[in-house]
Parts: sequence; C-alpha cells; structure tokens
Amino acid sequence: MKPLYGQKAIFTIVLMLSALLLAPKISAQDRAKMEILEGTWMGRIEAGALYLRLVFNFSINEQDSLKASLESPDQGSVIVPMGTVHLRGDSIIINAQLLGGKYSGLIKGERSLEGTWEQMGQSFQLNMEKQDAPFRLNRPQEPKPPFTYRVEEVSIINEGGGFALSGTLTLPYGPGPFPAAVLISGSGPQNRDEELMGHKPFAVIADHLTRNGIAVLRYDDRGTGKSGGVFAGATSADLSTDAQAAFNFLQSRKEIDKNKTGLIGHSEGGLIAPLLASREPKVAWIVSLAGPGVNGRELMLRQAEEISRAMGNSEEDIQTAKKINEKLYKIVRKNPGSQEAEEKLVKTLRRELIKADVQDEIIEERITTVKINLLNDSYPWLRYFMVTEPSDLWKAVSCPVLILNGEKDLQVNAAINTEGIAKALSEGGSDSYRVIIFPGLNHLFQHCTTGLPGEYGTIEETFSSEVLEIISGWIRER
Repeated sequence: MKPLYGQKAIFTIVLMLSALLLAPKISAQDRAKMEILEGTWMGRIEAGALYLRLVFNFSINEQDSLKASLESPDQGSVIVPMGTVHLRGDSIIINAQLLGGKYSGLIKGERSLEGTWEQMGQSFQLNMEKQDAPFRLNRPQEPKPPFTYRVEEVSIINEGGGFALSGTLTLPYGPGPFPAAVLISGSGPQNRDEELMGHKPFAVIADHLTRNGIAVLRYDDRGTGKSGGVFAGATSADLSTDAQAAFNFLQSRKEIDKNKTGLIGHSEGGLIAPLLASREPKVAWIVSLAGPGVNGRELMLRQAEEISRAMGNSEEDIQTAKKINEKLYKIVRKNPGSQEAEEKLVKTLRRELIKADVQDEIIEERITTVKINLLNDSYPWLRYFMVTEPSDLWKAVSCPVLILNGEKDLQVNAAINTEGIAKALSEGGSDSYRVIIFPGLNHLFQHCTTGLPGEYGTIEETFSSEVLEIISGWIRER
C-alpha cells in the first residue's frame, strides 16, 4: 500500500553526484575535534512508525579541511556530498545544500553526537554514534550474478497509454514453454525490484521462481526508473493497464506457456491483480501477497490503529485519532475532486484538533501533512482506493488464487483481509483458493519482532524462504 504509516520519506536522495565539497580551513585548536569526527557515524530519525537511518562519513583532506558525505541506507545506496562543516568548540553544524537540510549538534566525548536534522521546515532529533567500520547493508538473499538462468531487458508497450514500460524478464534455460508470472508492486512509484528500505523483494522472488522453472516479468512502474508515462495522478485502475500490458507481453513470447501465466501482486498489487483478472480470462492464477480484502477506508483505519498501538500510544489517543480519520475519510469518499475536498478536510481537521486540545504549531504541521498526503496528485489514487470494494473484484475472479499474509502485518491486517478475499471468491462461485497466514511475518514477509514499518530496513532477511517455497510449489501444481 501507499506508505500510510507515517509521513512521506524525509528526503529523496539526489542522484546528481559531484565531487565532495570542501569545507573552509579548520583552525589548529579544532584539529583534535576533526580527528574525533573522522570516520563513519550512524543514527536514525523517527517520523511516526517510520525509522530512517542516516550515515555521516567524515574525512580530513590534504588541505587540512573537513569534508562530509551522507547516506540513507534505508532509501538507497547513493552517497550525497554535504556542504560546509562548521566546528566551534564542541558544536558542529553541517549544511546539506543538495538536500535543503542542515545538521546541528554537539560532540559528546569521542563516540557520540547529539543534535537535530532540519529539512523542509521540519526538525527531527538525530543522535549519532561512531562506527568501528564503514556502514554496509547486509542483504544475504539479494541475487548476484552469475545467474543460472537467462536475464533479458525488455520494453513493454502500454498501447492505450502511449508509453513503454521498462522491465526484466528472467527465463529458465531451455526451449520451454515455461509457466510465467507478472509481478505487480505495492503502492507508490516502485522500481522493478520493488526496492524498499534497502531490500529488493521482487528481485528475490524472481530469482527463486526462475531457478524453479518459472519465468518472471517485473517492471518499473510508469514514470519510474526507465519506464515512460506519468505516475502522478494514476489510480489502481490506471496501473492495472500496465499490468495488462505486461501480461500481454508474456502471452506474445514463444518461451511462455500461455495457459499457465499468472499474476503475483503485493499489497496494492493484490488489488490490481483481481482488477485485471476480473476482465482478462486468460489469467491462469493469482498469488495475493498481503492484498486487500476490504475497502480502503476500513483498511486504513485499521492500519493506523494497529500501528499506533504497536508504537505504545495510549488507547485514548488511538480512539481520538480514529474518530478524526473517520471524518476525513468520509469527506474523501463524498468529494470526487481534491479542490472541493481540501477546504472541508482542512476545516474539519482544524476543528477536531482544537477540540482535542492540540497545540497550534502541531495543528499546522498536521494540516500540512494532510495536504501533502491526501491532496493534489495523490487524491485520485486515494479516492479510488477508498471507494473501491475489493470483494466486487474478487467475486468476478474464476482462476485459482493463493492468498498469503503475515500474522504480524500491521499495514494489511492478515485475518480481516484474507477472510474478505476468501469470502468474496466463495460468493463468486469459486472454491479454488488457499489461505495461509504465516506466524511472525510482517507486511514484507520478513520474520520480525513488532511488525512496525520501522523494522523493515533493520532486518537482514528480505523475504521468507518458507513463503518462497510455498509460492513456487503452488504455481508448479497449476
């Protein structure tokens, strides 16, 4: 689903890498501080249920100046140069012009920094600890060449949209024809690997399936990566035409068994899959990975409630927030356009927060967040998600369906949503489905502790091997 568990990512890593910027000459009395800072430091900022790790790398150059760079390992591996580093006694200020950010802190001993990260008018506590070695993400499941199968870069034409999607087709060696799967990502602009918090779950799934004799097509979402088109303003229905184009592409390949080609949808992809299958009789099967079985309003209310509870918030605060959200979502469902909804949303939110005795400064922050997350380009997607009943789509699906969820999924509640899908399939006359809820797994199908989104990046596992085996075994049986 869309990252509804908190604010949008704190910053987008800038891809324009230039030479690291040099800071002014550091005075002799600060040489000792420079030597303390030299090396790798790591901390994290918290925005609701989302945790983002930040890494600062300090080094002293030949001009006896201090230079710094920044990494956000949970958002990608790009290293961004920082600007001027100011030292005065135990005080440090780093300007990050490329990101429009600034770090202000105090040096505490030889291994700690205490300070704040400021960006886009917001401020977050950011305390850093010195690391004994440069930071490296450990993702043991991430596929590395040489591969034991064929890898082909492909272009997929969405004829109705007038643009091409860029994708990767992995094929077992041999003439085929092979069973095949289209991978459909969750909400928000995703690349072909569904890359999130340093993980590449679609790369892992494709690798496993292809090693087990199943061809896999995965693609960059429209307007993302190397794909054409525009993502902003697209609804799930619009995105289903991209999945249709990918499915048609597989149907055109001689290596593919046209009667054994199906869809694997994760999160919102688990809504797009029945959207496509309900109108495309050639879809042979569906695997729903944490797909929605209830409408967006119910799902999002439950999501916010469970995440808030897992974060330790009081039951009173949880219920207050739920009542406010119910009123906001009602406005969204009743108003087709964002302009007509904005005034009502802002007015209602302000009134309810004043009633809840929230400070004026926080009220303005909440209103800004609502405008960013609920309005403008996001509004068509949100409203479609709110008013669409997944049960109507699943009732029209006649192919076999494998319904999977993690018991600790806090974004798409396992019990409610799997039950919703199974019930709809049954009411539609289908008895060819299987439901499995995996103990201890989160929304990304990782073994976890709390299920909170903040854990995703800190877990080394990308995707449960047990779930991978279930998926490949089930597909081979079709």
